[in-house]
Amino acid sequence: MTGNIDEIDRRILKALMADGRLSNVDLAKKVGLSPSPCWQRVRRLENEGIIAGYTAVLNLEALGFGEIVWVEVSLDHHDKEAVDGFGKVLASIPEVLEVYLMAGDYDFLVKIVASGTKGVEEFLRERLFGMRGLRQSRSLFTLSCHKRAVSFVPDF
Repeated sequence: MTGNIDEIDRRILKALMADGRLSNVDLAKKVGLSPSPCWQRVRRLENEGIIAGYTAVLNLEALGFGEIVWVEVSLDHHDKEAVDGFGKVLASIPEVLEVYLMAGDYDFLVKIVASGTKGVEEFLRERLFGMRGLRQSRSLFTLSCHKRAVSFVPDF
């Protein structure tokens, strides 16, 4: 799949990452194509799964949820059912932004958003600490964000 991406595809991907609402005509102008071939390339990138979707990026702080916390989670059991089940429950919680199964000292790394430290405490007490299979957790509070990206375009 990655071998099929050329420089024009990379320009398309970078332009869409910067502004996913670009019209096909504007996108075509930005990448130096006419609209029809540009549209065909975008459709191919979508069909091949390289473009996985489009979304709006919300300013969570403006919505009153400015606290970003990473939570390291360790489970008391590690069979497939316990790990998969725990991951699914975490993924179903709205204020959980990302869930990663990890190798190393803990089992999951979870990114949450909260409304201040009280919101973090509420998440921990009402959501996480009551989850079956939790052995321990450790919270890491962010101070500021120097880069936030959803993806990147590789330069093969």
